[in-house]
Amino acid sequence: MIHALCLLIAFQLLGEASVRLTGWPMPGALVGMLWLLAWLAWRRRVPEALATTASTLLQHMMLLFIPTVTGVMVHFGRVADEWKPFLIACVVGAAVTMAVTALTLHWLLARGRRAGPAA
Repeated sequence: MIHALCLLIAFQLLGEASVRLTGWPMPGALVGMLWLLAWLAWRRRVPEALATTASTLLQHMMLLFIPTVTGVMVHFGRVADEWKPFLIACVVGAAVTMAVTALTLHWLLARGRRAGPAA
C-alpha cells in the first residue's frame, strides 16, 4: 500500500510540476491524474497494489471531501456573493459528468456485445 500511495503522490507531483513549468490554467492534481492514466494505458494493466489502494481510497472518499467542504464554509461569504456562477458550475459539472458516464457505459456495453460472452 505504501508503494501505491507513493506512486499516486509522485504522479500528483508530476502534475503540479507540469502545470508550473507550462503555465497551464489547470489543477496540478488533474494533470497528474492524466499522467497516471497515460502511464496505465501504456502498461495496459493496473498493478495489484495500486488497484487495492485505489479501491480503499474510493471506499472512504467522503472523508477526503471534508477539508474541501470546510474550505467552502470558511469562504461562505464569497460563495453567497457569487452564488450564480457557483450554482452554474455545479449544475453544468454534474450534467457533464452524468453525460460522460452514460456515454462511457453505452460504449462499454456495445463493445461487450461485439466481443461476445466470456467463456
